[in-house]
Amino acid sequence: MDEQRRLSYLARMGVHAWQPRADEHDGAAAAPLEMPPAVPPQAPPATLEPARPRPAPRAPEPPPVPMPPPCAPSSSEPAPFTERTVAPRAPAPEPPADDLFAPAASAAVPAVATMDWEQLARAVHGCRGCALHETRQHSVFGSGAHNARLMLIGEAPGADEDRQGEPFVGRAGQLLTRMLEAIGLAREEVFIANVLKCRPPGNRDPHPEEMARCEGYLQRQIALIEPTLILSLGRISAQHLLNTDVSVGRLRGRWFEVGDARIPLRVTYHPAYLLRSPAQKAKSWEDLSAVARRLRETERK
Repeated sequence: MDEQRRLSYLARMGVHAWQPRADEHDGAAAAPLEMPPAVPPQAPPATLEPARPRPAPRAPEPPPVPMPPPCAPSSSEPAPFTERTVAPRAPAPEPPADDLFAPAASAAVPAVATMDWEQLARAVHGCRGCALHETRQHSVFGSGAHNARLMLIGEAPGADEDRQGEPFVGRAGQLLTRMLEAIGLAREEVFIANVLKCRPPGNRDPHPEEMARCEGYLQRQIALIEPTLILSLGRISAQHLLNTDVSVGRLRGRWFEVGDARIPLRVTYHPAYLLRSPAQKAKSWEDLSAVARRLRETERK
């Protein structure tokens, strides 16, 4: 740093004279140097405040609106308060003429006990006798020969039967077909039906009122076929047909007679149960063998 700038800094610090140190070689003191006059400190620049926004001019107030003169009191009484009148509920529509459960006064609907095959099938397909018609895809009337000597009665349609509208078409149905073939019968030679004509949701057990609604259909099928023998498949079918709560294990192995015609009936396990319990197939084979022997005996007569 040059001497002039150094002196200027010292003057601003309040030092007006500076005595250099003596030379180390001669020990002579150097003459004092004259310092320039001190520069008065400058005031820091004033800080400018940001300008405040000016308030927007207030809009002039609108002139007061003249009020109308007060109305004279009316001599008439105020209208009385009236409650909202709820319209009456529309009456339920009359059931169509083809509804099986229409009032008996409808002469267009024949009684179930007098229906032929075509009328009975149409009644089952259009049945709305219970809530199951709301969840079904198809009703399952039954299939097979109308003059079959052997009638097989199961419990209710399952998911496969509900989709196709035919009884015993799933895995259990395939097993049933093989069981019939084992005793020399084809599915086309027998008639296969269910106690219930519509699938219960989730394959639950049928409710008593649901089976009661389908009872007329099943009894009319039996009356039209006039089978020589009936083979009941599973607990629900056996207990319904025999009006009992005895288990299948205790019912099987014996012959029963049902209906006014006293048709011989044999009980065996449901094919779906045999798929879950293959060890019981030997007992079902005993039941099928007894059915085959009875059919041969009645044929000779």
